[in-house]
Amino acid sequence: MKKTYAIGLVFVLALGIGAYMVQAPAPSGPTAPGFGAANATQAGEIDTSSILEMTLGAKDAPIQMTEYASYTCPHCRTFHKDVFQKLKTDYIDTGKLQFTYREIYFDRYGLWGSIIARCGGADKFFAITDLLYTKQSEWTKGTPAEIAENLRRIGLTAGLSQEDVQSCFADGEKAQKLVAWYEANRAADEISSTPSFIINGVKYSNMPYPELQQILDAQ
Repeated sequence: MKKTYAIGLVFVLALGIGAYMVQAPAPSGPTAPGFGAANATQAGEIDTSSILEMTLGAKDAPIQMTEYASYTCPHCRTFHKDVFQKLKTDYIDTGKLQFTYREIYFDRYGLWGSIIARCGGADKFFAITDLLYTKQSEWTKGTPAEIAENLRRIGLTAGLSQEDVQSCFADGEKAQKLVAWYEANRAADEISSTPSFIINGVKYSNMPYPELQQILDAQ
């Protein structure tokens, strides 16, 4: 999809990437996290067509479900801990449902988490997502520099290299595209809270698994 947004430097700074570069000490070595390229000032037309939709399950599944979630959202962590594995076993793995995960950036750290989750491509995305939720109470604590370091460690745990992490954090163009992509999705589906779900075109808020099952079985 192609959308027009004037996000530029001001919007990216508001999300905290540029602020990290201004406030954090200069990198002391090759492993120090850096967001320099994320200060790109290009504004105007942002082409988000290169942003991958992260999906699980059969493309032709009769149920199409999209989750909107933030990596810093406690309710999203609970959903992925208590509900998602049941959903995967009962519906995704059986070919009944295709699941799409879309990130919401209600804070700068949610964007940073998204950058790490997407750093390994589609093959590692859901594994890193699981780590981000499992360790949410750990990596979200501290100063911006400490949180960036926590995310770097999660990336390394998931099999990313130091170079991978540095490259992903430094990719300002990708960060701007993610913000534009998020804004377009949020506006199109009128998302105001997380987690939210779009099930065969109908929006739902967070719910217990038995209630979700009733909705899915009625499709």
